[in-house]
Parts: sequence; C-alpha cells; structure tokens
Amino acid sequence: MRVVVNAAASVDGKLSTREREQIEISGPADFHRVDRLRAESDAVMVGVGTVVADDPSLTVKDADLRAERHERGEPPNPARVVADSQVRTPMDAAVLDDEAETYLLVSEAAPADFVDAMESAGATVLVAGQDRVDLSVAVARLAAEGFDQLMVEGGGELIFSLFEAGLVDELSVFVGSTVIGGREAPTLADGEGFVGDFPDLELQSVERLDEGVVLSYDVRGTP
Repeated sequence: MRVVVNAAASVDGKLSTREREQIEISGPADFHRVDRLRAESDAVMVGVGTVVADDPSLTVKDADLRAERHERGEPPNPARVVADSQVRTPMDAAVLDDEAETYLLVSEAAPADFVDAMESAGATVLVAGQDRVDLSVAVARLAAEGFDQLMVEGGGELIFSLFEAGLVDELSVFVGSTVIGGREAPTLADGEGFVGDFPDLELQSVERLDEGVVLSYDVRGTP
C-alpha cells in the first residue's frame, strides 16, 4: 500500500499555533488539490489528536470529485482512519458519521467498553500493537482490507511516527506565506525527532498555488 503524507505548514514549519488553534495557511486552489488527493485515495488517516483538536470530517467536498469516484465504482468518500493509542476519540466525532466507513486503530490495551462503544457508533476497530498502535502492523491490516493508497493528513506526531517506521512513500507540503512561531506549536513532524539516519527525500516538483508553494517529494529511504 502506498502511504502519501500531505500537510499545510507555515514558512517556519508549524501546523497550527501553540494553542493548537488552526489558522488559514493555504487557500482555495490548495483546498481543491487536497480534495482531489482525498478523492484519489482509498482511505484518509489522522491521529486522534487531530480528531480532538479539529474534529475533521475527512470527506471529499467537491461534488464532481465524488461523482468521479462513483463512476469508478467507489463510494463517494474514502474510508476514514484514526490512530488512537490513547482511546480519546469522542463519541460525537465527525469521523463517526455515516458519510463514509471509519476504521479505528487501537492497541491491545484499549478498554473493552471503549471498543464496544466505537463499534456501536459504526466504526471498525482494528487492534494493532500491544501498548500503543504499531503503525507497521496497522498499515498491513489496512492493506489487507483492500486499500491501495492511504492519505495521511496529520498531525505531527503521527507523521513523525510513520517516517520513523519507514512507511512513507510520498510527501506533499503546502508552505504558506505566514510565520506562526512558538516552541510548543506543532510542526510537520513532531515526536522525538531524528538525530541521524534522516529520511532521504527526492524533490519531484515545486508548484505555486495561492500565496504559497507545494513541495512534492518521493521518499527514497527511511531509517
């Protein structure tokens, strides 16, 4: 399965403010690019922190793109995937609506009542890992579900963990014309960070959109 990471960051690499407040980094042209990438994917993945902070629906917004999926024999929206080692997905989260299938990734440590509640809400719960979600196992489980392309939309902890596990195939970043700053503001790749054996990225294209640029990379090697 191909894993494609997409994000919008400020010039200084921040995804949001130190208070986890989203600001408008990109514009209409980039929104459509992201919508098309969603429409071309089998599933869209975020970490539970993104669900709690932003409550995204992760659905395709453009009716024409949904129609194209229908013509290909696919549902209007890709499946939604939430990596939730901390069992924090709210019962009223937008990703639990009936607009698309939802897969919840948890560890063996997830309480049975939480799993039951998520399944009652319509989610398919996949257990991957003992104490926390093992992303290598999780990606294999998702591939077994028949997904060929997984789009990852954040946040920084999840993106770093995917790079750390050597699972990322492609990275696209919209770099907006703004500075956010802040030591505690989330970045494109948080986590512990690399001190050596950095991921090897090959720049494929640079495209100007709105008031920023989209940088697209193939990932040639990871630790």
